[in-house]
Amino acid sequence: MAAVTSPAKSPTRPIWAEISESHLLHNYRFLRQRAGTDTELLAVVKANAYGHGLEICARVLAENGAQWLGVTSVEEAVALRGICPTARIVAFSGVWPGEADAVIEHGLTPVVWDEGHFNLLEKAARRLSLGAGKVPVHLEIDTGMSRQGVQLPDLPAALRRFGENSPLKLEAVMTHFHSPDETAPTASQMQEFAAAVEAIVGMGIRPEFLSAGSSADVLSQSTQAVTELAKRIGARRMVRTGIALYGYAPQREAGTGLEPVLTWKTRVTSVREIEIGTTAGYGATFTARRRTRLALLPAGYADGLSRLLSNKGWALVHGRRAPIAGRVSMDQTMIDVTDVPKVAAGDEAVLIGAQDGEQITAADLAELTGTIPYEILCAIAPRVPRELVS
Repeated sequence: MAAVTSPAKSPTRPIWAEISESHLLHNYRFLRQRAGTDTELLAVVKANAYGHGLEICARVLAENGAQWLGVTSVEEAVALRGICPTARIVAFSGVWPGEADAVIEHGLTPVVWDEGHFNLLEKAARRLSLGAGKVPVHLEIDTGMSRQGVQLPDLPAALRRFGENSPLKLEAVMTHFHSPDETAPTASQMQEFAAAVEAIVGMGIRPEFLSAGSSADVLSQSTQAVTELAKRIGARRMVRTGIALYGYAPQREAGTGLEPVLTWKTRVTSVREIEIGTTAGYGATFTARRRTRLALLPAGYADGLSRLLSNKGWALVHGRRAPIAGRVSMDQTMIDVTDVPKVAAGDEAVLIGAQDGEQITAADLAELTGTIPYEILCAIAPRVPRELVS
């Protein structure tokens, strides 16, 4: 009889992202402390946990005290429910036709503001014979973002949907500050939000939470007026923190106390030397000005390494920054390792993260490419495996 052998492990490209459990929990606890005991912290894990891996991050957070999690859509929320069966899950972007039954079945909490949202949820609730107040929702007020939310003139009509016999329960009233680091526009938005909340209370509706504020607000504690308003009406404040959970602040200088959670790694595929005047990469945009050693990395823009980093980004090898040489291509990138001794195939290279005392952050890459760390992190492709490390 032939010997039975175990199936071979599937081969993978040498590119991966390490997600630090200790850094994620450090950030969560730091933000929890900053928010204070009177404030509920909602951990935002939308967009695959800002590129860090929904399953990994949501599970770590939920198992360590996070009771509220936020995602973009009902679709994301359903996937999250399978990971975190007892968490309160908020879907920020309303309800599409065909989703209301899933909201009820999976115990989700949608953000609502449009008549269509109310209609879909009410019809589903009545079809399922749910009683009054069995479907919690968070009502968004548009105070100047002009993206989603009830505009103040339309608020009375929206509030009528929360009548005594309605299956909908107004659990939270929320708004979105568009410039939380700027005093004047936030104060203006706060006035509109307070007016909306007073109108809601005036109709005899008492929300449990006022949900306003994000990472910037937690770090700067700049909108205490929301906390005061919540206390005045007998509610609690809720803040929705996203980017700071993952170690970055909306303003770079405000990030003290946070630890980057993600390290993006690959390995050198091969090394070659080229002579003075030799070109490299698509379009021959790199020309060697000296005898040059190039290391090839199996990472490109299909993995999320922006093509805008061509000829101006870096990777860390042996603890030193090696500049990108030529254009970032779809699946590969070359780096100039002439000044990095003894680089060989198989050596580890870091695209985001620390190595031997040197560091490249998502904020560094954002500055080079004219964007924000959010986009750099969210752009890391699903084909890059995420691994939880201590």
